[in-house]
Amino acid sequence: MDQFLITGSSRIAGEVTISGAKNAALPLLAAMILAETPTTLHNVPSLQDVRTLIALIGGMGIHIQKQGDTVTCDTKTIDNFYAPYDLVKTMRASILVLGPLLARFGEAEVSLPGGCAIGSRPVDQHLKAFEAMGATISVENGYVKAQAPKGGKLIGCNFSFDMITVGGTENVIMAAALAKGTTVLGNCALEPEVVDLANMLVAMGAKISGIGTSTMTIEGVERLHGCEYSVVADRIETGSYLAGALMTRGDVLAKNTSALLLTPVLEKFEDMGAVITTGDDWIRAQMTGRPRPVNIRTQPHPGFPTDMQAQLMAISCLADGTSTFIENIFENRYMHVPELNRLGASIQVDGHTAVVTGVENFTAAPVMATDLRASMSLVMAAATAEGESLIDRIYHIDRGYENVESKLRALGVNIERINSNN
Repeated sequence: MDQFLITGSSRIAGEVTISGAKNAALPLLAAMILAETPTTLHNVPSLQDVRTLIALIGGMGIHIQKQGDTVTCDTKTIDNFYAPYDLVKTMRASILVLGPLLARFGEAEVSLPGGCAIGSRPVDQHLKAFEAMGATISVENGYVKAQAPKGGKLIGCNFSFDMITVGGTENVIMAAALAKGTTVLGNCALEPEVVDLANMLVAMGAKISGIGTSTMTIEGVERLHGCEYSVVADRIETGSYLAGALMTRGDVLAKNTSALLLTPVLEKFEDMGAVITTGDDWIRAQMTGRPRPVNIRTQPHPGFPTDMQAQLMAISCLADGTSTFIENIFENRYMHVPELNRLGASIQVDGHTAVVTGVENFTAAPVMATDLRASMSLVMAAATAEGESLIDRIYHIDRGYENVESKLRALGVNIERINSNN
């Protein structure tokens, strides 16, 4: 299993080119299933989750391949509508093939992601919406089996999500694009990745209004065609590298990105004392002193994103004062706290609230990455600590950060990937 060995006391400074967003690329890849003619998708990051979804789509007989950052897809050769557990189990986003398969071909059999049970998990919202569109849904042996109504077409409906769900919104707007009649969706997620998907569907011939609002209206069309489209920049990768500047009194210029994707994060960076300057496709963060403490409450977009909570907490560990974090999106999103405390942080957690008392410096220690975003907070913390830190389970970071070592080295981080099996 790979690990990162990081020698700290780095000042994080320089330029970094931001990749396409994983959380946008995955639904865009799934949307390719809807097109009757070939589709080309640019700015696709080289990540394990992307490779998994391409393998899953290819397993249906679809001709799909990735060269560089471009994926081409031709669905003419599809010969099955099945997504097996051995691929789906590795990432929840695999459920996004359900809507396109059901809408275009009238049937689908997709493993429940990660073997999760139906209930409070957001996948329940996907299935409730498909049932409202006339689909027959059954769950057997860990697989969702879905069948369109007689005639093979989903039927437009009015449906409001019980909770805000990004994946649910994406899955249902893909399905509604080919449904018979009009679908009005309420309580939709507003994330930039949802907007990116809706814009690509429009480029494929879909009729969608209300994009970027909580109510979207989708007028179903007979067929969708392929298009050429580029994945939006990764706002979380952007924020993660800029965070390094705040932690090390550094200066980071992120290119191929947009400040419009990251407004609530950039506002917090400024509250912490950073100088933020922006252009049409770049953001620069400069920091000269210790960060100021802040209070952060995670919320669905356009609120503060939960995927940046760990990175901001790592900055706050070095702040001159006490910061408070309230996590409203995910349970168990504080698993990085014991690891940051191992690096010398002072964090107390009570339920959804974490209180961070700033310290002067991190100290090197062996730590373990617990999830995708937390892994980057540990990398940045280790980069500031004096001495060598070993970060275990870095397969998490490989799921969401493309070419992470080369990008970090370009910013001045002394980082080495080692294999503990050697």
